[in-house]
Amino acid sequence: MHSNQSLRKPILVIGGTGKTGRRVADRLTTLGIPTRIGSRSGLPPFDWKNASTWEAALDNTSAVYITYHPDLALPEAADEIAGLAKLAQEKGVRRLVMLSGRGEEGASQSELALQNSGADWTILRVSWFCQNFSESFLLDTVLNGIIALPIGSVKEPFIDVEDIADAAVVALTEEGHIGQIYELTGPRLLTFAEATEEIARASGREIAYAQITKEQFVSGLEQENLPPDFTNLLIELFTEVLDGRNAYLTDGVRRLLGREPRDFRDYARDTAKTGVWGQVRENG
Repeated sequence: MHSNQSLRKPILVIGGTGKTGRRVADRLTTLGIPTRIGSRSGLPPFDWKNASTWEAALDNTSAVYITYHPDLALPEAADEIAGLAKLAQEKGVRRLVMLSGRGEEGASQSELALQNSGADWTILRVSWFCQNFSESFLLDTVLNGIIALPIGSVKEPFIDVEDIADAAVVALTEEGHIGQIYELTGPRLLTFAEATEEIARASGREIAYAQITKEQFVSGLEQENLPPDFTNLLIELFTEVLDGRNAYLTDGVRRLLGREPRDFRDYARDTAKTGVWGQVRENG
């Protein structure tokens, strides 16, 4: 552990209202470590697109958990990561833990920017979150009873966000992880059709998986009126990154946490209990 003095300084959690950041902040708070939420609504606010907000957010912090919004695939991401890392060190903040994407070209540029910054870095490299089915853009498709994506038999090592948060907290607060890249995967490879079956079984609902063409996927997204950045990102993720390049398991969770990662089945069971996949039919 750090000295007591440095533990009194807050850890800045960039993206502290997001899927992983929210959980990281909750865990740090439970450990008695002061936490500063880095978001546009935070105090002080943090905005990736406005570098003048970074300094106040970094003031008097001991470490930073970095998630980049909306995604490291954006061309400006690497420069902004480099700028943040440089400013952090100027302010005496050495330990930077970054969430990165597995098998994503843009992510590797950002990783290099962090590695070359001189910071005490740790990189957590992940691909598909289990929680994309319950806290993200796939939730609506689950509720509609049909998950339609341009993906066939490619398998994905779905990772539970709870494991990512546990890993981030260890990397932020314990010794021995500086200069390390941890690829975090779940314990099992599943196709999207198999993941859909797990959700149907856990929720007791009829949910089908349909493989659609890239064209159908794109035209469906265009009807959603999403921000163009986000639409392009989804197209890249579903039509390029999901080509099997991540279809292998790693021991990152075991190396960092000393235990096995949570299985998709556990995620589906626990999520079904919350009712998020449930009572929607009556209301709408």
